[in-house]
Amino acid sequence: MDRFFNMDNKFFTFMSRVADLIILNILCIVCCIPIVTIGPSISAMFYVTMKMVRNEESYIVRGFFKSFKQNLKQGIVINLIMLAAAFLLAIDISICRGTAGSLGKVLLVIFMMILVVYLMLFMYIYPVLAKFYNTIKNTFTNAFLMSIRHLPYTALMILISAAPTLAFFIPSAQLQSTVILLLVLLGFSGIAYINSHFFVKIFDKYIPEETSEPDPDCVVNHSQDPDVR
Repeated sequence: MDRFFNMDNKFFTFMSRVADLIILNILCIVCCIPIVTIGPSISAMFYVTMKMVRNEESYIVRGFFKSFKQNLKQGIVINLIMLAAAFLLAIDISICRGTAGSLGKVLLVIFMMILVVYLMLFMYIYPVLAKFYNTIKNTFTNAFLMSIRHLPYTALMILISAAPTLAFFIPSAQLQSTVILLLVLLGFSGIAYINSHFFVKIFDKYIPEETSEPDPDCVVNHSQDPDVR
């Protein structure tokens, strides 16, 4: 009985992690409301979840706003670029779908391929911003190169991120409502936490050590973590 009420047991550890993710999810959603701050909000969320994976972050709110402030300017610019690209891509795909004949089909295939590249870039751009100090140009370059180099991880993370959409196809209305409620509570942070396990493995390869040279194919500068800078 004493073991069950021990705060260090697996049950309480799990529930503590769930509570942290709920808090983080709420912070991310609230900070995304102005739209232009979606970039720094997502980056801050990944900063915290990657710390959580490493068991390094104990102050969720403090860690979130620390990263949010650090990446505010770059995050807003990157977010505006990504939003503009998504808007143009959506218009192009819509036009192609309404174009009759083989030309419309060919263009649709081309733009769908561009959409895949966009999703690959989207998966990495904000975690890369959260992890490394760099220019906006180099952040885009690194995110793109990493998404290609680690393609199996990229594909898996895209599938994990898209999985919540299956909730809308659940036949039971009651079960669907429960799943949607769970997604609202910890959907974004939960997915970020799962994907952060992959990002930690990937990013460790690009953090230069005293005894090794940085990866020549990526233009990463310094980690934003002071303990590995």
